[in-house]
Amino acid sequence: MSTQNLLLLTPIDGLGQEGEQVKVKSGYARNYLLPRKLAIPMTAANRKQMEALERAREIRLAKELSSAEEIAGRIGKVHIAIPMKTGPGGKLFGSVSSMDLQKRLEEEGVKVKRKQIHLFNPVKSLGKHTTQIKLHPEVSVDFEFEVVSENPIEEEA
Repeated sequence: MSTQNLLLLTPIDGLGQEGEQVKVKSGYARNYLLPRKLAIPMTAANRKQMEALERAREIRLAKELSSAEEIAGRIGKVHIAIPMKTGPGGKLFGSVSSMDLQKRLEEEGVKVKRKQIHLFNPVKSLGKHTTQIKLHPEVSVDFEFEVVSENPIEEEA
């Protein structure tokens, strides 16, 4: 199979960051990367553009890191209680998911993406729970939240 050397213009998951030189199969380059202007062929003239893209990437990564650290500081100050309907004995109807946590964090003024919240298992019990929020490859926060009953807990007979 023939391959091509390309210069990435935008970050592509699983392939590389902008400004990186990558070797990909010709069909992938011809049918996907080049028509969408995600990459350009690697030539001597494009090497200067590669240096400019690398500088832009360094600036972008520094901004993302400082933004993630600032959001992590705000997350550390937030205390969330999620009310859920319960049945006899305090058993939850349903569970708390990462989408529920994301909505509650947004209500508190902290914007995170749902995929950044690593809730290893859906929460199906009352009480305090901890999850990890990964904001950046170098910044992650352990976030504590509490699940409380929306209605009075009835004792089982």
